Amino acid sequence: QVRLVESGGGLVQAGGSLRLSCALSGRSLSSVVMAWFREAPGKEREFVAAVSRSGRNTYYAESVKGRCTISRDDAVNTAYLQLDSLKPEDTALYYCAADQAFSTVRVSSRANEYEYWGQGSQVTVSS
Repeated sequence: QVRLVESGGGLVQAGGSLRLSCALSGRSLSSVVMAWFREAPGKEREFVAAVSRSGRNTYYAESVKGRCTISRDDAVNTAYLQLDSLKPEDTALYYCAADQAFSTVRVSSRANEYEYWGQGSQVTVSS
């Protein structure tokens, strides 16, 4: 049974930082592509960032580029999303996602290409 659990969300003032964590169980982290998506009320789910199995290939949405870092630690089966210089428009429910990948360099920004999803962690940025 594969499970993803997010943590680290909360309330932060504009300009502040948060670090989200995503713990994977039931599968080795080294066997999957990891990604983060977010969903604000009344809006479509939006891609944020992805990292390949190797950890050397990353892909970011234009809206967070320069303020966001995705990483992974296979030794503890955990992926991370560091968010800096936060803006009110970053307020959303953040989801981590994973998909099995035999390629060590594959990344994807399409939600329908990810099989496993966490329950979400709320990030709220105040003005």
